Amino acid sequence: MDAEAQDGFREFVAHRSSALLKTAVLLSGGDRHAAEDLLQNALIKAAGRWHRIDEPEAYVRQILYRQQISRWRLKWRRRELSVAEPPDTGTGPDASSATELRLLMRGALARLTARQRTVLVLRYFEDLPEADVARILGCSVGTVRSTTHRALARLRTLAPELTALDPAAGERQQPSRDYSPVEVRP
Repeated sequence: MDAEAQDGFREFVAHRSSALLKTAVLLSGGDRHAAEDLLQNALIKAAGRWHRIDEPEAYVRQILYRQQISRWRLKWRRRELSVAEPPDTGTGPDASSATELRLLMRGALARLTARQRTVLVLRYFEDLPEADVARILGCSVGTVRSTTHRALARLRTLAPELTALDPAAGERQQPSRDYSPVEVRP
């Protein structure tokens, strides 16, 4: 890699690594160490082909997704997540409720299958259309739809507290099932 390409790569890493790490954390089910390994491996692969890459962020994200799929296939045993510091850095009632929500969501996402978690991350965190998710994962759009549906249903089962936190949940009403005859006057 020449000096100009090396500077471009360093600039890319400095500006985009935090956003890429967030995606890697979500893909790895909240395991920050695994996410750092995932991102580091993706950046190493990108560095080797840096002079041929047109869209670096899309290329690195594609590597992240494919590496995570490869990890699923290895069927490693699930390891216990241990952290050195408490995750809460804020103070006050808003910070504690946001932390509770984040922990609740992390726990629920960690209990999904890796495929379900990845589909939800791509669809809702990355805001990708179903066709792009299907292309990235190498499956059909119908598979993405059904996996999304099942993952959301499982999330609702695993963490019913999330429904209570949705402000629009109370506004949604079930359709009336009253089929009694109604008199209509002209």
